[in-house]
Amino acid sequence: MMRNELNELASFAIVASERSFTRAAAKLGVSQSALSHTIRRLEQRLELQLLARTTKSVAPTAAGAALLRDLSPALEQIARALDNARSVRHRPAGRLRIAMSRSAAVMVLLPRLTAFAEAYPDIVLDVVTVTGPVDLVAGEFDAGIQLGEYIQKDMIAVRVTQELRLAVVGSPGYFASRSLPRKPKDLNDHRCIGLHLPGGPYRWEFERGRKAVTISVNGPLIVDDTNLVIQAALAGVGLGLAYEEQVAEHVAKHRLIRVLEDWTPPFPGFFMYYPSRRHQPAALSALVNALRLS
Repeated sequence: MMRNELNELASFAIVASERSFTRAAAKLGVSQSALSHTIRRLEQRLELQLLARTTKSVAPTAAGAALLRDLSPALEQIARALDNARSVRHRPAGRLRIAMSRSAAVMVLLPRLTAFAEAYPDIVLDVVTVTGPVDLVAGEFDAGIQLGEYIQKDMIAVRVTQELRLAVVGSPGYFASRSLPRKPKDLNDHRCIGLHLPGGPYRWEFERGRKAVTISVNGPLIVDDTNLVIQAALAGVGLGLAYEEQVAEHVAKHRLIRVLEDWTPPFPGFFMYYPSRRHQPAALSALVNALRLS
C-alpha cells in the first residue's frame, strides 16, 4: 500500500467517525479544504461515493460504511503497532543483538550480567561471539564490544575496561626441560600455541621502549579462542598468549609461569561501540550505562 493511500484511508475513517469535516480537520491538523480534496481523491480512485454530504451533516454511504467496518480493525492494529514501536524508545525492553569475542563476553559482560538482568527483566541480550572486527550494520547488530584499535572511526565508542596487557605463559611442566625465553626472538626455539584470526594466525607483537618486535610463532596447535589457548598452556602443549587478567590467578597459584613481561606494555582495552546516538532505543542506552567504565 502506498503511503498516500494509507493517509487517505485514515482521513476517511476519521471523517466518517466524527461525521464532520470541521472536527476531523482539527483532529488531523489540516485545513478543511485539504481534507475535502483528500476524500475526493480517494472516492475518484475507488469510483465510489464514500460520504454523503449536506451543508449541515456528513455521513457514510452504504459503501462507505462497509469500507469503514473492514478498515477500522486494520487502522487500530497499525495504531497499536506504532505505539509499541514508540515505547521501545522510552522503555528498556526488547532484544539487543550484540557481537563480541568470547574473551569480551567473559571479561566484560558476564561479571555485570546478573545485575543487569535483574534491573531490566524485559531486555534480552542476543550475544553472538565472533573473532576479529565486525561490520555492525551489515551483520544487523545493535552494538558490539571490541578492542579499541579495531573500531571504525565513524562508530560511537564507550570504554568498558581499563587498559589491558597481554601475557606469555607456559606451565611448569613445559619449562621443566626448557629455558625461559628472555627476549621475543627466543620464542623461535619454543612450541607456541597460535591464535587464529579471520586474516590468518595472529603474529605476536612485543614492545619495549622504542623497540617493537613481531614474531610469527610456530607450534602444534592453532585455536580461535584465548580460553582454549590458556587450557592448552595449562596442559603443557606450549607457550600461550592471553590477556593478563585471564591468567592472573593461574600465575598467582604457580600453575602457569609468565615470561617476557617487560615486553608487553598496556594497550587500549575493550570498548562498546554502536553506529549512532540518534533515536537510541532505551534498551541500548541501559546496556551502555551498565557496561560503561565508571
